[in-house]
Amino acid sequence: MDNDLATQMRNKAGENFRNGYNCAESIFIAFRELLAPDIDPTLARMFTGFGGGLGHAGCMCGALTASAAMLGLLKGRISASEDRDGCYKLTQELHDRFEQKFSATCCRVLNPHPFDTKEHLKNCLKITGNTAKLLTEYLMEKGLLPQGK
Repeated sequence: MDNDLATQMRNKAGENFRNGYNCAESIFIAFRELLAPDIDPTLARMFTGFGGGLGHAGCMCGALTASAAMLGLLKGRISASEDRDGCYKLTQELHDRFEQKFSATCCRVLNPHPFDTKEHLKNCLKITGNTAKLLTEYLMEKGLLPQGK
């Protein structure tokens, strides 16, 4: 069952990407449905600039950045007086697992092909889907999925 959900999320994020969303948008759209379906779906626009490692700058992978945002959605704070260390720890741990799996976190290193070429899109599709799978497995491991998921 757990593996089924991770595979489903990989497939959802991949399908979003195939439908024209960028890596970060694909993660947000898939995980919004799973984690917080009541959140306004138009918030996907907040993730557009994360694609291509921040607007094709080639920096931090957009799929990883969106995954960090999903952790913030679950464990982030809404007041400056709240502790941020728990969310920081989860985010750093996910970052490290991503880096261990993909050997880098930087978009231009992960995907050296020119942006929007067939090779780039194929590679980004794999990274996006596998990041969704990694995030799902991490959320399951940490007990962060909503009840019944």
